[in-house]
Formats: sequence, structure tokens, C-alpha cells
Amino acid sequence: MLGKSLGQSAHQPLTAPRNRWSAFHIDPILLVLLLLLIGGGLVVLYSGADRNIEVVKAQGIRMAVALVVMLVFAQLDPAVFRRWAPWLYVAGIASLLAVLLVGVGAKGAQRWLALPGLPRFQPSELMKLVVPIMTAWYLSRHFLPPRLSRVAVALVIVLAPMAMVILQPDLGTSLLVGSAGLFVVFFAGMSWRLIGAFVAMVSVAAPLMWFFVMRDYQKQRVLTLLDPQSDPLGAGWNIIQSKTAIGSGGVDGKGWLQGTQSHLEFLPESHTDFIVAVLAEEFGFIGILALMTLYLLIILRCFYISATAQDSFSRLLAGALTMTFFIYIFVNVGMVSGLLPVVGVPLPLVSYGGTSGVTLMAAFGVLMSIHTHRRMISA
Repeated sequence: MLGKSLGQSAHQPLTAPRNRWSAFHIDPILLVLLLLLIGGGLVVLYSGADRNIEVVKAQGIRMAVALVVMLVFAQLDPAVFRRWAPWLYVAGIASLLAVLLVGVGAKGAQRWLALPGLPRFQPSELMKLVVPIMTAWYLSRHFLPPRLSRVAVALVIVLAPMAMVILQPDLGTSLLVGSAGLFVVFFAGMSWRLIGAFVAMVSVAAPLMWFFVMRDYQKQRVLTLLDPQSDPLGAGWNIIQSKTAIGSGGVDGKGWLQGTQSHLEFLPESHTDFIVAVLAEEFGFIGILALMTLYLLIILRCFYISATAQDSFSRLLAGALTMTFFIYIFVNVGMVSGLLPVVGVPLPLVSYGGTSGVTLMAAFGVLMSIHTHRRMISA
């Protein structure tokens, strides 16, 4: 009897020892870091919104909803995401197609769906999560590193929704959707030769995109990046004022609520896309360093979760979600500081907005699920 029990334990997975946190499938380190980021973001938002407490309350409610979504996703076993991946992807593609056909437009873009009895929503935001789940599901079903044919199919999975988002048009979100899926392909073991070939293809396609795909306002953003002084009172205004705010903050800043660029309304979108300029002006280099340190700790914790995942699907998905979070930060800070074109990507969990925050927190819920649903395999 004892020998039989020992034989069974040698082959069957045992549930990892639980503590108070893991019983609720919560990673306490990641949770504390996220709460610090959200709390600090609300403080900066109050100033960026010109002391409008209603904006802060609205953001607080959205972040509370996002936290609930994160906790719900954390309770689901990673096998649930793997099992539902194809259906989620099909539903996402159908939603993007519906946006192109009957979507709700605003500011020259058609990005939202308005269903009877429901608030309007942006399907492209959901694809930031669905695309890496689907790509990880497909590649993890085969031997890794993937063969060229598998890579080709994975690229189709990624590029199809990316192209549909570009047509809305929404270049910033399309880049985030595409990068989320491409990181899965990269982590699956894509050879550097294939990476080089893909980069060469993108380089060749860039001129074609300039003439046949990009809209006039998108071209203007690139030209403004190269020479913002060419139109200082028009297209170059945002970048010029943003860089002025960042530079005027110095080492320790002007102090909370003492920023001039935002409060005197020189800085546009001070509570959304350009909120990092408000932070830099009021808290200086020290404030930016603190924010980047907090972001770095979150990313390192997420990479730890990815490295300790116990199956290919979980490792690929966790790594891709972590890098997507990094891309959010990189693009936003790059465009605010004049190093990248303005593409409308918010500073994650700091900028005012609901849909992107909920999507990001759902991704962190998936990461917590991957970490807390691990199994210990006995020898």
C-alpha cells in the first residue's frame, strides 16, 4: 500500500503549499506595487486635471473596477484561458469587423461599439489581451522553437487584428496589439535570422505604408517629430510645451500643484497622454526617477512570474504581457519627451482613462493566476 502511494506521488502533481494570499490567488508583492502606482497616479492626476476632484473620483471608481477585474481574472486557472483562446479570438475579430461596419465614430475615428443596453466599448483594447493569449495557445501546442510554417501562422494571427485596428484608424493601439502578439512569437524561440527578415520586410513596407496606408494627420505627427519648430503654434505645440514642462522641473521640481505649464493651460491633454510632463514639472527628476523605479519593480516581478511558470503557454503569455506593459511606458514617455511621434498611448495606470486601465489590470490578473495556480511536482 505504501509503495503504491509512493509510486502515485512520483507521477502526480501536488498542489503547492498555500498561504493566506495564495488562497485568494493574489501575489502580494505585485498587488502592493500596483496600489502604490495607482495611488501616486491619483495624486498627479489631481494636479494635471487642474484640481478637479470630480476627475479624480471618476478615475478612482475606474481603478476600483479595474482591481475587481484583476481579482476575478486571478481566480481563473490558466487552463481556462488556454481552453477559451480560439473562441475569444473569433469573438474579437468579429467585434473589430463590426466596428468597421457599424462602429461609433468620434474625432475622425471609428473605434467604438454601442450595443443595446450596454455602454459603448472599444474592442481593440480587449485585443491587447486576446491576441497574446491566442498566439501563446497556438505556439504552445507544438514543439518549440517553432518551425517557419508555425511562425507564419502565428504572424497571421497577430497581423490580422492589427490591420483591422489600423483601418479604424488607431495607430497607437494597433502597435500595442501587434507588439503583444509578436512578443509571444519572439519568446517562443524565433531565430534571429527570421527576426532580421521580418525587420527587413517592415523596412521595405514602410514607404508603401507612408503613401498608401497612413492618414495625413499621422504623416504630420512624424514630420512634427523631426522638426517641431516648423509649426510651433500648430502641430508642434504639444511637443514643445511638453519638453518645456519637463525641462522646467529641474532636479526636485516646482512642487505639487505649482506647475505653470499645466495650470496656465499651455500643456494640452495634461491629465491624459501628457501627464508625465506634469509629474516632471512638479516633482522634477526625482519624481520621474521614483516613477520609473516603481515601473521597473513591477516589470521585474512580472518577469519573475514568467520565469517560474510551469508550462509553455503560461511562460509565453506572461512574458508577452510583461513586455506589453513595458511598451506602454516606453511609447508614452518617448512621445512626451519628443523621441517618438504622438500616437495617443496613455501612461499606464496614471493617465486618466478607463478602458486601458481595465485591460492592463486584467493582464495583471492573468499574471497572478499563472503564479498562484502553479503546482509542485514531487520527485
